Amino acid sequence: QFDWYQRYGGLKEMLNQYVKKTDAVLMAGAGNSRLSEEMVNDGYQKILNVDVSEVAIKQMAVKYEDRVEQLQWQKMNICSLDLADETYDAVVDKGTMDSILCGDGSTANVAKMCQEIHRVLKPNGVYFIVSYGVPDNRLSYLENKELQWKVTVHTVPKPTVSAVQVSEADANAVHYLYVCQKGVKTE
Repeated sequence: QFDWYQRYGGLKEMLNQYVKKTDAVLMAGAGNSRLSEEMVNDGYQKILNVDVSEVAIKQMAVKYEDRVEQLQWQKMNICSLDLADETYDAVVDKGTMDSILCGDGSTANVAKMCQEIHRVLKPNGVYFIVSYGVPDNRLSYLENKELQWKVTVHTVPKPTVSAVQVSEADANAVHYLYVCQKGVKTE
């Protein structure tokens, strides 16, 4: 099974810094990624996985039917979530924003997505984004006066399949982690 961007091992340190294992977690655009499974294997207790693809949701629900207490799967559009306000401690997005930015109406759809995620996050909740997008391109969507959150940017090296060493100074050699903390004021 293939995972885009990063496996849990590449994100674990940063995820654990911002997301507690007891947190209610929403996985935005889960697809068929193993990230939720790997998080649960490491002690995370409850993750709701949503995706716009009914096929992906059905496949994953069947695959993980023995773990229904920890992993739930629902077909849902991240731009229009059928969830109550302030329900989740954390929302994890591994490539979903990037994917939406490749489609029609991308700017409006990313704005809707961010508003919906902000709405379902509890006070002090965290929106944790894994992206290939550089800060010059992504912060304009995240640092928005309507969204009361503080954005912190981290990088993680991209996994490599060759023995060639790549400098972390190379923007193409890293994935960006954008951590948006709801209710925390920007300096």
